[in-house]
Amino acid sequence: MILHLAPLDDWLRDPGRPYSAASLLTDGFLHCSPDEKVALAVANAFFANAPDPLMALLIEEDLVEPMVRWEAPNGAPPPGVDPGVLFPHIYGRLNRTAVAGLLLLERGPDGHWAGFRPWS
Repeated sequence: MILHLAPLDDWLRDPGRPYSAASLLTDGFLHCSPDEKVALAVANAFFANAPDPLMALLIEEDLVEPMVRWEAPNGAPPPGVDPGVLFPHIYGRLNRTAVAGLLLLERGPDGHWAGFRPWS
């Protein structure tokens, strides 16, 4: 299972079409994380000011139709992520059938993203 962070409104937009994010145009792929610990570090580094609700798409890598490559980050990894961690990148629009579920990110008392809970 790999995770992709997205504002809920982005995920809900065009539900009948494959999912896309701005990074597909700017970077050529959808950014994903290999686990929840890394996803939280990414959320705090790149989505600190994102409006709630912020979601983690739970993606079954084997069901993803575009190519998935595990690659080093461009530059240093986010704080809290060990050097050498590889990130899964999806090179194309994500088929929604590969998304097994959603997790809602929750902020801690200090305003940082602190955990996940199932989206109901």
